[in-house]
Amino acid sequence: MNDPHPHTSSAPALRRLLDLLASGAATEDFADVLADARRQGAPAAVLSEIDDATWQALRVHRTLRQHRRREAELTALFDTAGDLAASRDLDTVLQAIVRRARLLLGTDTAYLTLPDEAAGDTYMRVTDGSVSVLFQTLRLSLGDGLGGLVAQTARPYATPDYRADERFHHTGTIDAGVLDEGLVAIIGVPLLLGGRVIGVLFAADRSPRAFSPDEVALLCSLAAHAAIALDTAKSLADTRAALTELNGANELIRAHSAAVQRAEQGHDRLTDLVLRGAEVPDVAAAVAALLGGEIAVLDTEGEPLAGRAAPAAGLAEAVAASRTEGRSVRNGDAWVCAVLAGQEPLGTLVLRGRPGLDDADRRLFERASVVTALLLLLRRSVAETENRVRGELLADLLTAPDRDPAGLTARGRRLGVDLGRPHLVLVAEPAGAPGTAATDRGRLAGAAGRYLFGSRGISAEHGEAVVLLLPDDGAAGGTASVGTASVGTASGSAASGATAAGSASAGAQQVAELAAERLARLAGFPVTVGAGRPAAGPVALAASYAEGLRCARALRVLGRSGEGASAGSLGFLGVLLGDGHDVDGFVGAALGPLLDYDARRGTELVRTLRAYFDCGGSLTRAKDELHVHVNTVVQRLDRVEVLLGRDWNHPERSLELQLALRLQLLAGT
Repeated sequence: MNDPHPHTSSAPALRRLLDLLASGAATEDFADVLADARRQGAPAAVLSEIDDATWQALRVHRTLRQHRRREAELTALFDTAGDLAASRDLDTVLQAIVRRARLLLGTDTAYLTLPDEAAGDTYMRVTDGSVSVLFQTLRLSLGDGLGGLVAQTARPYATPDYRADERFHHTGTIDAGVLDEGLVAIIGVPLLLGGRVIGVLFAADRSPRAFSPDEVALLCSLAAHAAIALDTAKSLADTRAALTELNGANELIRAHSAAVQRAEQGHDRLTDLVLRGAEVPDVAAAVAALLGGEIAVLDTEGEPLAGRAAPAAGLAEAVAASRTEGRSVRNGDAWVCAVLAGQEPLGTLVLRGRPGLDDADRRLFERASVVTALLLLLRRSVAETENRVRGELLADLLTAPDRDPAGLTARGRRLGVDLGRPHLVLVAEPAGAPGTAATDRGRLAGAAGRYLFGSRGISAEHGEAVVLLLPDDGAAGGTASVGTASVGTASGSAASGATAAGSASAGAQQVAELAAERLARLAGFPVTVGAGRPAAGPVALAASYAEGLRCARALRVLGRSGEGASAGSLGFLGVLLGDGHDVDGFVGAALGPLLDYDARRGTELVRTLRAYFDCGGSLTRAKDELHVHVNTVVQRLDRVEVLLGRDWNHPERSLELQLALRLQLLAGT
């Protein structure tokens, strides 16, 4: 029921005040209640009661507003904590901290600095609301500016006007950045973790503003959350880095374990091959399978003993580097490892198809070179022993071939040398013979042994020379060869290359030339090689040796030391030097085209040429001798030039032609 005297009672005013509190009205509305009561003429006692009630309502209103603000701040802090807890990326965490600080305090900008332990200062890490590049790149030394003081003292600082505040150590750089950003009021609070400042959080306005204690406390609360979140983010980053490193270490361990297992398998495999008496190609194939690449074994001249030939580019330099370092070295996309016995080179291993080798695989590759060296040494040792025994046979054959030919042949058969088959005899001398030092002959004998390694040939020192006996596998076709060695040192390729084809004399010439070249390379000094005719049987072989010896000495007399030749290749000198005096062969080589032409056409080119030489080169006397017109002689000699070449009338060639004509005449052919 309404009060009949409202101006005499405070109840309506009190109800109105309660309504204002309930509705959350503005502070100014509370003063209107007292003013309305005065206008209505309320007694002084009522006015006093309304005034007291208004002040009490204002206090309640202020308390409620503070509670609501606290509630909003707590809600914001909880939201912030949730946002920070959900963030795992450090940059995302820092950006969330700064943005939330700006929103909570309602400032124009917010930013965060972090210490740079290496530089000993702090730097601007993240900004929100900033427009100045100069400000965004500021660095603060400890104690400089507001932020430097916060970092130094671990206490919050706030200023309504930074530029005029003398509490801080102003520097030109900091003041220029603050001025460029247009900041006036600044508050900074430390990010503390275990009493240590790990950063500074700022909020700033571009107009003067006094930050209340509540705002300082709010920013400190946010900084506390931010410090924990920042530490968590760093810990997570460190954990991720540790996990990544651990995963990498695990991968490395697994790879190392696999490599060790391959190395163990390789060691067992190589050991088994050696014990079973395997050859170098077997070792190359096994290592290639273990390493997943292609292996080639080369001799010291780069010729393949197993696998295919390697590219020559840079190979010699790589081999030299491997010898110097005692390890395998890279050569383009291949790996090269020298095969050594002490300091003596035996060959080279080349691995292709594996551009990258880890330590374990590289050691396996290098171990393969040691096994290869062992096999080559074993084979060479056996070959040298066999060659010494066979060399004794060769020495006996050359000393007394007619004493017991059948016994020598049987003895050779027991040693795997069939003296009944055609052989080619090479006589090799150091280019300085006669009187060559015995050490040079010894080196030449060793070079001959390596040259023949892997073949069925034999060698021995005899007199001042070294004699090599090579099977003439294609005697019918005129081929003399040193068999291709399946394994060997530098001599393997030398021996395999000493294969010639063609006529017997041409074959002997080619073998002699190649033998002189390769023996010189192996011995380290020039070597002269003379080849006799292919022969079979002890007596004939001894005669072939004598012919080869005379050929070698003729080369020396002719000033051709260090070369190789056969008696047949020396032209008429070969006829004079050779025991067989192969007149027919010499005549055929010199006059063959003319003889064939006369036989086919019924002409008399040979008779005309003989008459021409007998008449001292006079066409007039030759035409009288032949009883033909001089033009006929000229025409026949033109045909001779076509068949024999333009040099037929040069002194050296004409001498051979005249000797051939005389031998033909004497032989009656």
